[in-house]
Amino acid sequence: MSTLKRKAASQAGSDAKKPRQNGSITSFFGAPKPAAAAASSSTGTTTSSSAPATKFDKEKWVKSLTDEQRTLLRLEIDTLHESWLVHLKDEITTKEFLDLKRFLDRETAAGKKWFPPKEDVYSWSRHTPFNTVKVVILGQDPYHNHNQAHGLAFSVRPPTPAPPSLKNMYTCLKNDYPTFEPPPNRGGLLTPWADRGVLMLNTCLTVRAHEAGSHANRGWERFTQRVIDLVAAKRTRGVVFMAWGTPAGKRVTKVDAKRHLVLKAVHPSPLSAARGYFTCGHFRLANEWLATRYGGREGMIDWALVEGGSIFEKEEKKEEGDGDEKVVGEKEMGKGKKGKEAAVVTTEKVKKGLKKGGVADVENVAPEAEE
Repeated sequence: MSTLKRKAASQAGSDAKKPRQNGSITSFFGAPKPAAAAASSSTGTTTSSSAPATKFDKEKWVKSLTDEQRTLLRLEIDTLHESWLVHLKDEITTKEFLDLKRFLDRETAAGKKWFPPKEDVYSWSRHTPFNTVKVVILGQDPYHNHNQAHGLAFSVRPPTPAPPSLKNMYTCLKNDYPTFEPPPNRGGLLTPWADRGVLMLNTCLTVRAHEAGSHANRGWERFTQRVIDLVAAKRTRGVVFMAWGTPAGKRVTKVDAKRHLVLKAVHPSPLSAARGYFTCGHFRLANEWLATRYGGREGMIDWALVEGGSIFEKEEKKEEGDGDEKVVGEKEMGKGKKGKEAAVVTTEKVKKGLKKGGVADVENVAPEAEE
């Protein structure tokens, strides 16, 4: 095993433990459908038709590559989880992807620092193997400062505090689940979500240090679109796609809304969050829908980020239907022009949109919601 491969495996195991996944909620979407495949009680892993028909012989595939391909694709061979590699092996041998790898090699040779660290570029694939994906949250560029990006969209490792967009995600979650607690010490590590089946995917996987967008249009967009299309095509039991902001929304336009749930809203960035993000209801809506596809509590995502702090166990202690609680974040949302009015988008409004299909778009139900 190469040094890079050992380092990647070690890092994946040290980010976070996998907390218990459990929960219960009354579903707007109806009674759970009979499970077409068995769901694991702890990891969300399912056995379904999405699995390869024949066992993938990775060693044989590597031997079939040219010497140059093996050199250029060393990172993918060593660190891309095999459950993804089996589906993406043809994509990563295309001219476009190999040109992307040549570009990254030139960046390195020129002394250009880029993020995330090499061993973390595909950490999303190891935390969320293909057959565990239930939710996809799309980001854009990785964070471009030191000790931030580690391969999961929006997530940062300790001791880096949660960036502004992530703090706004916590506010949204608090509105959906009032018992939610952010990580201690202003933390922003989201590996517990990834370990429970949430694919935290940036649409561009690398960035030059301190230069946002510096690796855009080099080939990552094509690759990550292939990842999105792959999930939409082969995770036939159903996946929730959360697309926040116009760029993310464009990435999911071809997702089959009869098979999957697409949730759209403005981006959680402080520049746009007050126009509908805080009360978009996406975290609760995702769970209500997942319960109908995967079966009750075991099918849902426990959004807790504090060890031993399951949001579902805390929810059960609250009386059902206590309804009109004060919306977290109203103070911030009310500062901008029409901010408070635009931000108050009830879950019921979004659910009405869902009745028309599998797409809930807060941008279409909230005033002043376009970016």
